[in-house]
Amino acid sequence: MASLTRMETSGLEIRKGGEDDVPAILAMLDGAVEWLVAHGRTGQWGTEPWSARPKAVERVGEIVRSGTPWLAVIDGVVAGAVTLTPDPAPYVARADEPEVYVHLLVTDRRFAGRGVGAALLAHAVEETRRQGITLLRVDCYAGSEGRLVDYYRRNGFTPTETFLAGPEGDWPGQVLAQRV
Repeated sequence: MASLTRMETSGLEIRKGGEDDVPAILAMLDGAVEWLVAHGRTGQWGTEPWSARPKAVERVGEIVRSGTPWLAVIDGVVAGAVTLTPDPAPYVARADEPEVYVHLLVTDRRFAGRGVGAALLAHAVEETRRQGITLLRVDCYAGSEGRLVDYYRRNGFTPTETFLAGPEGDWPGQVLAQRV
C-alpha cells in the first residue's frame, strides 16, 4: 500500500511513486520547459521538451529508480513530484555525512500558487527526519536573477557552494542545504 500524506488545508495528498510515474514526471518537466520558454527563460533547461531528449528521459528514469519518488496529487491529478535519493547529482560533491538529496522537484503549472512545491519540500524534510538523517540538500539553476535560489531559501534552505555544469561548463548552479 502506498504511503500517503494528506494536507487538509489544501486538498493536496502526497503519495509514494514509482517507475510507472515517469511519464507524468516527464510531462510536468515538458510543461515547465514550455512555461520557461514562454517567459524568455531558456537558460535553465533550453527549449526542447525533456521527453524529446532520449538522454534526459533515461536520466529521469535513473533518478526515479535510484531514489524514492513522491507525487503531490490534487483531486486525483498529479500536481508535482520530487525524488529523494541518498546521493547528490553527479556534478555535485558528496557530503561528508549521510544525506537526503532532492532531485527533480517539479510542479504542474496548472497548480501554480497552490503550494505544491513547498508541500513536497516539507515532505522531504519529514522523510529526512524519519530516516534519522539531519542533512537535506538540493541543487538548482542559479541564473535568472537567482529566482530558484530565492525559492529554496524561502523554504528553509541555505546556499552552500556554487558550481558550473553542462556540456560547455556554463550552466550556473547552486547547492543548498537544510539541517533537519
